[in-house]
Amino acid sequence: MALEVGIVGLQSSGKSLLFEALTGSPAQNEVGMAAIPDPRLQQLADVVRAKKVTPAGIRVSEVRGTGPALLGNLRQVDALLVVLDGFSGTRVPADDLETLKLELLVADRDHVERRLERVGKQAKSGDAKLKKEVEELEALLARLDAGETTVDWPGELEPLTPKPLIAIENGPNGVDLKLEAELAELPEEEAAEFRGGGESALGEVVRRLAETLDLITFFTAGEKETRAWTLRRGETALDAAGTIHTDIARGFIRCEVIRWDDLVALGSHAEVSRAGKQRLEGKTYEVQDGDVLNIRFNV
Repeated sequence: MALEVGIVGLQSSGKSLLFEALTGSPAQNEVGMAAIPDPRLQQLADVVRAKKVTPAGIRVSEVRGTGPALLGNLRQVDALLVVLDGFSGTRVPADDLETLKLELLVADRDHVERRLERVGKQAKSGDAKLKKEVEELEALLARLDAGETTVDWPGELEPLTPKPLIAIENGPNGVDLKLEAELAELPEEEAAEFRGGGESALGEVVRRLAETLDLITFFTAGEKETRAWTLRRGETALDAAGTIHTDIARGFIRCEVIRWDDLVALGSHAEVSRAGKQRLEGKTYEVQDGDVLNIRFNV
């Protein structure tokens, strides 16, 4: 399953422009995919003469407001992209960031209060587990009301405030989101020509996101398709198999592993094998950034 990020921001900050620039989709879609730029992917595709090249992606969701109910739609995302108004001249981005953090805290407090109300009614049955949860929720609510921002959250609450925040200033001191959204509508070649061959300003945003989430990239490289995939650092060959397809994980036998730069330098899988630079690994192998995997499986 692709990792997911949510876009939040105060009114007219440029949230929809960021969504359009990242995904190349109209903002009314509210959910889209952002490609993670990686120059290694095309090098691998050229070597194996891939007919299709697919970058790794991150799922992007946008919410149209900052109320508790709307922000609650982002409880399952892995990180938040916070858009700050740096173009109007009427706002201070640093102040807006603090305002948004407060909005997230208010949304979390509302979430705790509503859960406490629900569980409190259920606990009248006398269930000891529910009574204990009521006590924990009451203590948590008291700490939030006291202004504490760093608390221990029960995992099932899926709080917003502990999620990684990446601030993006929309304006001359940050990213021109209006320009990037317009360029996202152009064919890739035209957009690159406009930039003088340079990368989109959003490439750095996506990289910051990957670093914040501690992602690594592995590849599958074949003539039919060469593709990049993401994993959390420390995840295994079995996790990689599941990322590709659940059936591959279920029937996992072993994994052929080579390094991306070995494949590029030697020119083919066969030459890599002849040079002794391919190895077989099991389910528990910790996948490294830049690994090219060929997973053998039987279902």
